Amino acid sequence: MRICIVAEGCYPYVVGGVSGWIDSLIRSFPEHEFVLLAIVANRSQRGKFVYKLPENLVEIYEHYLEDVDWGKESKKKLHLSQKEYKALRSLLLNQKVDWDVLFDLFQNRKFSIDALLMGPDFLQAAMECYQQQYSQIVFSDFLWTLRSIYLPLCLTLQMELPKADVYHCVATGYAGVLGSMAQYKHGCKLLISEHGIYTREREEELVKATWVVGIYKNIWIDQFKKMSRLAYERADIVTSLYAHARELQIELGCPAEKTRITPNGIKTARLADLPGKTEEDEDKINIGAILRVTPIKDVKSMIQAFAFAKGKQPNLKLWIMGPCDEEEEYAQECYDLVEALQVEDVVFTGRIDIKDYLGRMDVTILTSISEGQPLTILEGFAAHKPVIATDVGNCKGLIFGEDDGIGPAGILTHVMNIEEISQAMVDMAVRPQMRIEMGENGYRRVMAKYRIEQMVETYKNIYLELKEEKE
Repeated sequence: MRICIVAEGCYPYVVGGVSGWIDSLIRSFPEHEFVLLAIVANRSQRGKFVYKLPENLVEIYEHYLEDVDWGKESKKKLHLSQKEYKALRSLLLNQKVDWDVLFDLFQNRKFSIDALLMGPDFLQAAMECYQQQYSQIVFSDFLWTLRSIYLPLCLTLQMELPKADVYHCVATGYAGVLGSMAQYKHGCKLLISEHGIYTREREEELVKATWVVGIYKNIWIDQFKKMSRLAYERADIVTSLYAHARELQIELGCPAEKTRITPNGIKTARLADLPGKTEEDEDKINIGAILRVTPIKDVKSMIQAFAFAKGKQPNLKLWIMGPCDEEEEYAQECYDLVEALQVEDVVFTGRIDIKDYLGRMDVTILTSISEGQPLTILEGFAAHKPVIATDVGNCKGLIFGEDDGIGPAGILTHVMNIEEISQAMVDMAVRPQMRIEMGENGYRRVMAKYRIEQMVETYKNIYLELKEEKE
């Protein structure tokens, strides 16, 4: 079977998280041929892969959301048919969209996107949208905002799509649009697997963003909701990692009968019998953060909390383990914060193999402001390590279990609550028996429900079901 994985902003350009999950999934099915359709911001990321690619990944296609309009008859005016204009208008007005007409327009007609966005039909549809919904703002600002919103979608709709039996989209959004269009064009099956809820994540980002203000935030949010609704409507199966995520999908318009809960799985055997503490660490309580040093991981709150905890428990040591080159400006701010606080025993290791470090830790920590079902927590559990984690995604479920009767495997804190995070570090340091018991609870939990063998079996059955339906 030929499977096309569609991923946005992750594999194979960054390590860990969803990227690691995709790499593991592909390697788990050597009997299938995989194609990757990778969505990235622009051509500056072209070919910058950080993974050694699996042998059964036979082709990679890159799609850029910001790109040059390569001028398909760019000087020729574009005239839409009445049916095409109606579909475009319904898209802008956020009404029931005839996506099939739009798919045919962008896949079968050769035209410049510039000719569409700067042409009379788009202008007329924008004016109708403005008059009905946004007449309180300046029209010229509104028009240029619409053009900036629809440029990446138009580029996506013109993407040449490889053939496959199944399109497996690891998000809704632009990935879901490509999957839905491939289903329409090639008659393939469509599987959507969300690690985080795409619409909610984009909404959170836009609410905090400074580059867009006022009502324009709502216009952008509505755009992401449109794309997600399309993916939910067209998908044959939609998976999520835990029960609350499934509830959110249904709330956002996904038919309940399409949904499946498919927990993450890790290679637990890989993390058995890890080397323990070195002689220099013997008198330290090592707290390990396995992450990318990026704003969404909120490393700054972690460092501030550690500085307070270190004042109470001098034997604490913080290990920040993972790449620091994805957002270099933020990483530098973290280095500067450590220096400004004059806090000792903070180590930035850079990119590592966790097998070399995880066994030396007493506890792991995750202070993210957004997560799905973090693989780093599961990896810590596999190494018998308890966790301190913020209450995001499925962290609460991983720590306390979901009616499994096992008991707590760590301490849960509120997001960006430096006092709570700091106190959790101190509690872990002064209560060694609690640490050990929580670590064992985590190990029992991961072995019961989150092993790679269980995840592979789940997706093996899903792929088989889709194959049988296609035949």
